[in-house]
Amino acid sequence: MAPLQRSLSVIEIFSWPTPNGHKIHIMLEECGLPYRVHPVNIGAGDQFKPDFLKISPNNKIPAMTDPQGPEGKPISLFESGAILLYLAAKTGRFLPQSDHQKYEVLQWLMFQMGSIGPMLGQAHHFRTYAPEKLEYAINRYTNEAKRLYGVMDRQLGKNPYIAGSQYTIADIAIFPWLRSWQNQGIDWADYPHLKAWFDKIAQRPAVMRGVQVLADLRRPITGDKEREILFGATQYQKR
Repeated sequence: MAPLQRSLSVIEIFSWPTPNGHKIHIMLEECGLPYRVHPVNIGAGDQFKPDFLKISPNNKIPAMTDPQGPEGKPISLFESGAILLYLAAKTGRFLPQSDHQKYEVLQWLMFQMGSIGPMLGQAHHFRTYAPEKLEYAINRYTNEAKRLYGVMDRQLGKNPYIAGSQYTIADIAIFPWLRSWQNQGIDWADYPHLKAWFDKIAQRPAVMRGVQVLADLRRPITGDKEREILFGATQYQKR
């Protein structure tokens, strides 16, 4: 895929130090693009502010604006997968040129968006944040987390990276979600190929920088107000 346009304009990122936020922080660091990050404190309800909703109508982080997008025109994007694809196209990096290899990467990116994020997020929620310890939900999502880790472990038993021989946006998308493996009920000893890959990715300088973006602002979710904003009726208000 040819680059859309190379530019030294500053990309504006609206984010928080969560797995979906860190995907984009890592990608920007890997690409060496100039960017400015704006914290969106999801525990305080910043994601519902009108200015943020203009660029992220689903009230989720991250979101992005690029003043020099395709054809030199400004563009704003939400959804981390879409942002990764945009940045890969803009820079010509981390997404192979050939159609065959590109679609191999895209299927694993979709795997992250459709399975890794939602299922590991649910495992984390019911094991850590749910006000009631619901055995059925805990078992369901913990078992699904283990199944998904097994899928990745088998893939990495045959390939050095998630989508084959190259480090790509598929690796960038998946890695941040596995940093909370303990909260997902995972024992790394059961997934040796995946653990070796995880350690290799974690040692990349751009990854180390990316996961530190906004990290000093995040605090454990302990208050009832934060829990209500994140998991309660506030999410469902008409806006």
